[in-house]
Amino acid sequence: MQGGYRRTMDLPQVIPVFPLDRALLLPGSELPLQIFEPRYLNMVDDAMAGDRIIGMVQTRPGGDRSRPSLAHVGCAGRITSYAETPDGRYLITLTGVCRFQTGEELSTPTPYRQVRAGFDPFAADLTADRRSPQVDRRRFIRALKSYLNHRNLDIDWDTANSAPIDALVNSLAMGLPFAPAEKQALLEARDFARLYEVLTALLEIDALEDGDDDSHSMQ
Repeated sequence: MQGGYRRTMDLPQVIPVFPLDRALLLPGSELPLQIFEPRYLNMVDDAMAGDRIIGMVQTRPGGDRSRPSLAHVGCAGRITSYAETPDGRYLITLTGVCRFQTGEELSTPTPYRQVRAGFDPFAADLTADRRSPQVDRRRFIRALKSYLNHRNLDIDWDTANSAPIDALVNSLAMGLPFAPAEKQALLEARDFARLYEVLTALLEIDALEDGDDDSHSMQ
């Protein structure tokens, strides 16, 4: 049960969305965000006064620069940590609750965007079914080492080697600098086994490529 929600019908059917490419939120995982744009400060204010739910979603080709088209699938998160800085920024943490299909976008007076969220296709997210230890950890660690060497990156290997495989896969899927399309593929993986396969394949393919690709640059 994610965030105390037992059924998809318990979730709000209309949610504010925060379009942010390369920012991936997965059910059960945490995403820290720094909010400074006025429209999103307004969004956080409204969320804090209500159910604290915000939908993280990437964009896709289409629409205009100020209002890009939204990806078909996003992830709703609940604000579980909130702080305000002296200069008026918000530091929040979203904890992933459930993925959703982005349905009709509403015409509202708010400066931020709102959509009807279709949670039913992802009902299993609420029961934490995306977690499963039945994967090849050694293959994953080999692929990760090759990827990091290729990118001249490093991680805390003591933590990586001791972490449960589901927590490790989720955190790296969210944190590694993949391109937006790759982040979207990770988000849309139907369950943990598929997420593991997609992430491992991305690591292995990247390690085989020659040279650097700007699409993988750090944010």
